[in-house]
Amino acid sequence: MKQLLKQVSLVCVCLFALAGQAMADSLLDAQRAYGAGDYAKAAKLFKPLAKQGNALAQTSLGVMYNNGQGVPQDDQEAEKWYRLAAEQGNAVAQSYLGWMYSNGQGVPQDNVLAYMWLNIASATENDSARQKQAAESRDKTARLMTAQQIVEAQELARKCTANKFKGCWRK
Repeated sequence: MKQLLKQVSLVCVCLFALAGQAMADSLLDAQRAYGAGDYAKAAKLFKPLAKQGNALAQTSLGVMYNNGQGVPQDDQEAEKWYRLAAEQGNAVAQSYLGWMYSNGQGVPQDNVLAYMWLNIASATENDSARQKQAAESRDKTARLMTAQQIVEAQELARKCTANKFKGCWRK
């Protein structure tokens, strides 16, 4: 019985490893298609990965919907995919959400939420150029806000981060 359990466990581990490798290969194929300008193929490859919860695929699909690349241009659909990736801590998606709220693109214009997402992105981004860009966008948004709105946005950012990026909106 113990031997059978070990064998079943080994098979499960191998299957999970293969599934993870297949997902990585599919993501790489999607990224290659996007880079080559084959947006329809890229969208087709990104969608199942995004639906499975892959934050990079979700962000990429958000970009594609935002720009109408391989899919119809749809700001609400872009926001959906950005939000799913942002809730997993993807700083790029968090920045894009901030910009969407700042511009009222696909969402109601809201400087508090724009500042919140851009503040979070600037704190979580590992790439220094993107971190600087998020911080500059946050600071530009702050110039349009009252002191009370900035305090509210900073508090929302603290709560959002503490809740692992879930439930990040105003009441």
